Amino acid sequence: MTAVSLDLTINDELHSVSVEPHWTLLHVLRNVIGLTGTKENCLEAECGVCTVLLDGAAVASCILLALQCRGRRITTIEGLASADGLDPLQEAFIEHGAVQCGYCIPGMILTARSYLNENPGPHTSEEIREGIAGTLCRCTGYQKIVDAVVAVAAMEGNVR
Repeated sequence: MTAVSLDLTINDELHSVSVEPHWTLLHVLRNVIGLTGTKENCLEAECGVCTVLLDGAAVASCILLALQCRGRRITTIEGLASADGLDPLQEAFIEHGAVQCGYCIPGMILTARSYLNENPGPHTSEEIREGIAGTLCRCTGYQKIVDAVVAVAAMEGNVR
């Protein structure tokens, strides 16, 4: 295969990389750029641990070709925090004990951030459970995760 030059905007930084046309965004993030917060697991978009934000929307980076991301804004868990500190979801996950082994947490937080951003109306616990359903967690019954998202939704004025 012939490598292709690609400019990617990841976490508000421009990265110029050389990629093979078949490489996924997940592969480039982890193995080329070194951002390992995005996890690798099923490689079939079934588990959600590889979730990143693409122009603010949650996507499975394991099935998205890196070349498809040219000219788009990519946010990984490493880029969710700001100069002022952690994203409120990151803080809430810590405060509510929603982090156990941590493997699914980057994808879970980014899925929840996308969900809250895309759905600014009020939310119930049940709606939040449905909104994060694509990210699997083997350590919890999801209650602490839902509690954390509910707390942020309430803080942002998005809870019933």
